[in-house]
Amino acid sequence: MVEILIALAAVLAGGAFLMALVRFIKGPSTFDRVIAFDVLTVISITFIILSALIEGRGIYLDVALVYALLSFLGVIAIARYLEGRF
Repeated sequence: MVEILIALAAVLAGGAFLMALVRFIKGPSTFDRVIAFDVLTVISITFIILSALIEGRGIYLDVALVYALLSFLGVIAIARYLEGRF
């Protein structure tokens, strides 16, 4: 039962990844692309966590945490740059 739920979560995350990727490519403005990039990083973190669950390795959770912190800082830096205060 757990394997089915993990597979369902992976399929849903894959669909969300594709939709965010389309918005990243087609985004009419730079701000849409920045938000889509942030969504893509969150979904990538979801894939890292799902792989940690599937393989039973806790070290991947540390990788996901570091990636989340770096992603947050990167999006903040880009947003400040686009705002003109950087």
